[in-house]
Amino acid sequence: MLYDLGSHLIDQALTIFGMPEAVFGDVRIIRRESVVDDYFELLLYYPSLRVRLKSSYLVREALPAYILHGRKGTFIKSKSDIQEALLMKGVLPDTPDWGAEAPGEWGLLHTEIDGKTVKEYLPGGNGNYLDFYKGVYGAIREGKANPVTPEEGLNVVKVIEAGFRSSEEHRVITL
Repeated sequence: MLYDLGSHLIDQALTIFGMPEAVFGDVRIIRRESVVDDYFELLLYYPSLRVRLKSSYLVREALPAYILHGRKGTFIKSKSDIQEALLMKGVLPDTPDWGAEAPGEWGLLHTEIDGKTVKEYLPGGNGNYLDFYKGVYGAIREGKANPVTPEEGLNVVKVIEAGFRSSEEHRVITL
């Protein structure tokens, strides 16, 4: 699971916050019949913040995809990508409003602005897998820049490996 879904969660965290200074990991098998890790929790250490990433196959009710807490407020976001559900319904990426979230999927911002409490739902940007695959095509066929650099991919693997090592050794791993 850490190399599967975990790679995407780590990539998102690294894109937003950069490379962490250290990693603590709890990676395990929690289902009796499983032969691969099916639960993980990573704590990424940054100078002024902590990022917690976790996932499990034993979750019946979906949790928020993102919970961000800061000095002035909180942002909570449910599942972050509706493209898979659209594809399963036969909706193609070239349709109008592809990847647009319904208002019930918007993120909740609860903060303070100019001394006033603000609590409102904000739409996310439209996602589009197709842009990534067009980028890969451009890199392979047209010599354009790869949408994911080798360094970005390597950094994700470094965090994954640090997570496994941390879990095995029961300690924080400095990167």
